[in-house]
Amino acid sequence: MEIDVATLARMRQNGEPHTVLDVREPWERAICALQDSLHIPMRELPGRIDELPREETVVVLCHHGFRSQQVTNWLRQNGYGNAMNLSAGIDAWARQIDPSMASY
Repeated sequence: MEIDVATLARMRQNGEPHTVLDVREPWERAICALQDSLHIPMRELPGRIDELPREETVVVLCHHGFRSQQVTNWLRQNGYGNAMNLSAGIDAWARQIDPSMASY
């Protein structure tokens, strides 16, 4: 139900089918974001859940992994058994995978 940033980096590098769902607020995403991620702020997700693919892994991210864990649990309760939380969030991505990425 949770993956780390190294696993996500491998998935992206290997072209494994997945969608990165960024549930942060627009101001946070303006600071830094993963390329090709789907942005649906947490509060908007109930009304936009149909935008998520059901046939591939959905990796949910936020700043540190707390909001995304809540969203992952909610998605799984709503039929998205493929939802995975990105532990430690985009902050870990910036520190461990892409040090050139801005952080906050």
